[in-house]
Amino acid sequence: MHPSTLRALQRAAELTRQNKFTEAVLIAEPVILNADIDEGDEIRRWLTDHVADFTGQKETRPCPPNAASAE
Repeated sequence: MHPSTLRALQRAAELTRQNKFTEAVLIAEPVILNADIDEGDEIRRWLTDHVADFTGQKETRPCPPNAASAE
């Protein structure tokens, strides 16, 4: 992955944690859309591996089945 792509994704994660979702998308979308197939795969893996960077959670846990209906 290009260093500029990684910086954009990291900045988008930071903005998302600050509830600045629109700004995060404005930064991440162009690099994602302009990525070639190989870099797109790397971006996909990075996003999957760094979900907590966007949510601010220390660890990610899968959502339990029927979590929405448990309320």
